[in-house]
Amino acid sequence: MKKIFLSVACLLLLAACSSPPAHRPAGLNLARFKKIFVEHRLADDRGVDELIVRELQRLGYDASSGPLTMTPEDSEVIIAYDDEWNWDFTLYLIELDVQARDARTGKILATKHYRRPLISGKSPAEMVQAAIDPLFERP
Repeated sequence: MKKIFLSVACLLLLAACSSPPAHRPAGLNLARFKKIFVEHRLADDRGVDELIVRELQRLGYDASSGPLTMTPEDSEVIIAYDDEWNWDFTLYLIELDVQARDARTGKILATKHYRRPLISGKSPAEMVQAAIDPLFERP
C-alpha cells in the first residue's frame, strides 16, 4: 500500500512539472520574422513585457514593446501575454501564456503555455525564456 501511495505521489509530482509544447501549425517557422512587437498589458506593473523583449533580443530579433496603439508599422509579429503571479511568502510568477499573432492580419501564429513547477525556483526571466524559446525554435 505504501509503495502505491509513493508511486501515485511521484506521478502527480512529475505531472505538475510538465509543460506542453508550443502550439503552432506544422511547418510554420517564426524564426523567419525579424521585427517583433510585444504588447504591453496595462495591468503589468512587473515589467514582463520588457523581460520578453530582452529574451527576443538575446535570440537576435529586433524587438520592442509598448501599448498596442504604438505598434511600429514595420512589425511582423505581435506578442501578447498573460501572466499569473502567486503569493506564498514571496511573490512569484507561476504561469505565463504567450501568443504570437501576425501583425497585419491578427491571425494567431503560435501559442505557448508555461506553468512553473511549484518546487522549482525559476525567476521571471527564466520563465519568459522557457515560454519564448520554444516558439521561435526552428521546426
